[in-house]
Amino acid sequence: MRPVFDPSASRMRRPIALFGALLATLSLAACQSTLQNSDSFLGVITPYKVEIVQGNVITKEQAALAKVGMTRSQVRDVLGSPLLTDIFHANRWDYVFTIRRQGTPPQAHHVLLVFENDTLKSIDTGGELPGEHDFVASIDTFKTSRNAPALALTDEQMKTLRPPKPTLPPQVEPSGPNRAYPPLEPNS
Repeated sequence: MRPVFDPSASRMRRPIALFGALLATLSLAACQSTLQNSDSFLGVITPYKVEIVQGNVITKEQAALAKVGMTRSQVRDVLGSPLLTDIFHANRWDYVFTIRRQGTPPQAHHVLLVFENDTLKSIDTGGELPGEHDFVASIDTFKTSRNAPALALTDEQMKTLRPPKPTLPPQVEPSGPNRAYPPLEPNS
């Protein structure tokens, strides 16, 4: 006996399959948007993100040390070697810095230096550069654990300490027999 094809059963499975495919698509879309908008997945799982640091950090204080009229070697001493030097634009140095670190917003800074012959002609910082303390504070992910007490004693605490006892150097007595060695060179 051959099985009989029932077209009504096929019609019943089609909406269930479509509903399942729609549900799977919406679930994947929700996962993707959740991962893009925050560092954690559903507030429980935090995926590891590789820390990427590229380029030279140029702070406000370093940029202030570079003056128009300096030579290339003087600029290199102050700012370090540029990340980009272009053979088609030999008079241009690009200092680019990017950082992506978990727990902090990504940063990007671009400083452009233009030379005329061998002297610095202009500096374009591309906006406000961070100061050294501001930059370190912006990438510091351990802000809550920095509440350690100071490691220096106050004057009052220093007065309560007893002065150390003077110690005499230890007396070392020679050990072993005293030997007389012959001279290395004969007297002439």
